[in-house]
Amino acid sequence: MYWNMQMGAWGYVLMAVAMLLLWGTVITAVILFARSLARPQDRHYPEGGFVPPTVSHPEHILAERFARGEIGADEYQRSIAILRGYPRSDGGATPGAK
Repeated sequence: MYWNMQMGAWGYVLMAVAMLLLWGTVITAVILFARSLARPQDRHYPEGGFVPPTVSHPEHILAERFARGEIGADEYQRSIAILRGYPRSDGGATPGAK
């Protein structure tokens, strides 16, 4: 059965705009989904504070302990020097060395 339906110029323009919107939405959704998979997941405390990643460098751990007041400035400087391989300024052996 043949239906004689003529859309006219505005019908074709409307169809083209609808197709552009459809494909633009699909492409945007795919890009946003891929970016969400590639981004590391942020973990937050319930109060909204950020939890840093669990992998830490030894110097960062020392800096955190110093900032919390668990170690003093002398112990912090001495530990940093040991980690970086600098000789001790007092001429003594490093702890644990024989």
